[in-house]
Amino acid sequence: MKTQVIFATAMLTLASSTAALAHASFANQPVKIGSYVAATLQVPHGCDGKATNEVQIKLPEGFISAKPMVKPGWEIEIITGDYQKSYDNHGKAITSGPVEIRFKNGELPDDFYDTFVVYGKVAAGDPATGLAFPTVQLCGANAKVAWTEIAAPGQDPHALKGPAPVLAVEVGQGNEHAGHAAHAADSSQGQVSTADAAGGAHGAHAAHAGHDAQMADANPGGFEPVTLGNLELTAGFTKAMLPGQPVGGGFITVTNKGDADDRLVSATSEQAGEVQLHEMSMQGDVMKMRQLKDGITIPAGQTVELAPGGMHMMFYKVVKPFRQGDSVPVTLTFEKAGQVEVMLPVGAR
Repeated sequence: MKTQVIFATAMLTLASSTAALAHASFANQPVKIGSYVAATLQVPHGCDGKATNEVQIKLPEGFISAKPMVKPGWEIEIITGDYQKSYDNHGKAITSGPVEIRFKNGELPDDFYDTFVVYGKVAAGDPATGLAFPTVQLCGANAKVAWTEIAAPGQDPHALKGPAPVLAVEVGQGNEHAGHAAHAADSSQGQVSTADAAGGAHGAHAAHAGHDAQMADANPGGFEPVTLGNLELTAGFTKAMLPGQPVGGGFITVTNKGDADDRLVSATSEQAGEVQLHEMSMQGDVMKMRQLKDGITIPAGQTVELAPGGMHMMFYKVVKPFRQGDSVPVTLTFEKAGQVEVMLPVGAR
């Protein structure tokens, strides 16, 4: 397994008093092997009174093609590596992928509870033991809670001081479409949706629906080019969402034909409670996702693409999931060119 971590952490101390409190656990019912699931990790408390600022989740062998659901206020790192075995996914052999997900630089006070969602396929697993996801909460610079102990076969996990959260699995035909439906149901839990695995989960895709480069062929075409001052907008589209999925991605290309820079300041849509501008990038084997709070610069004489795997729009609190064949109205605000409403055609997931 090859992983690269780009952030160094200081020496940490385990807060002993929290070990006796509620364990980190999954909210999911047993998942059929061969199905997809939005694994919903419940974090019940911080580190001995301190707020949780980072949640590190190691993915077990057999949980493949993982995508974190995006969470506003949190950055996400995806650490990739090789799997021990090769797995089939829609007829394609998968030998590597995400092996650890890190939700970073957030703020979860000790008095509050929250969930962190990772979408993926349960390609293999033992129903007798389930799939253990060793998880660490970091609180500030010198405290942590480690849920990393994996119970031996027949051992009661509750007898362990820091049992790793376990996703229960069961034998069953790998109905991948049924798995997608289960993911949609799990994705409808309000704050759980916060890109973004969305995303496919990005979102969802879900979470981070709209965040990985494999979706580059999702543009259904049909976007009507728009001219706004010196700007030309082309190749706009979004992707169909799963039932109940509250997070989606949007994409468009902007060409600045003027001699002065402009900036995409914000985006809004009547079909979403909030639209944010995001960027996803790879640094070595680590995928980083962040919100672009200062907007996106459109340099003079250049073209900027908001596309899968790079800069994009994230739609939050979507009441009615986008359906293939429909269009989504979006109002874009530029610093100099002003506002314009565009219709983004909805392509396939």
